Amino acid sequence: MELKFRVSARIARPVHEVFEAVADPAKLSGYFTTGGAQGRLETGATVMWDFHDFPGAFPVQVVEVVPDERIVLEWQADEPGEANLPDYRTTVTMTFKALDDGRTLVEIGEEGWRETEGGLKASYGNCMGWSQMLCALKMWVEHGINLREGMYK
Repeated sequence: MELKFRVSARIARPVHEVFEAVADPAKLSGYFTTGGAQGRLETGATVMWDFHDFPGAFPVQVVEVVPDERIVLEWQADEPGEANLPDYRTTVTMTFKALDDGRTLVEIGEEGWRETEGGLKASYGNCMGWSQMLCALKMWVEHGINLREGMYK
């Protein structure tokens, strides 16, 4: 069984505004990367993300950015209990689609985990994290509320 998932949400804002809330590190730091983000998401860049629930900034490689349409990232897989195996990366793909009613459909998928118990656990954790990210994104761009404030620290 291939370990992968896809989550989605509809955000009541135009696609460019929603895309920028993810691509711009100052905006992303306002609602998602609770420890801060450094570097704009642009093709070929390596940016740093930090979270209070996983302290210590870590690199995120930006594989591809198509403004207002798609962001593809790679980052280190974190498999609990699999210390003997070599490191590897998973791929995150975010798509942004303008809807006829002015909202934006955001889909986030991640794939590439090993088919191990640790890979399964890591995929479930990341699925939870990306679902939370979409909820936080919605609250931030629609209402200016940081849903994750105080949640982890």
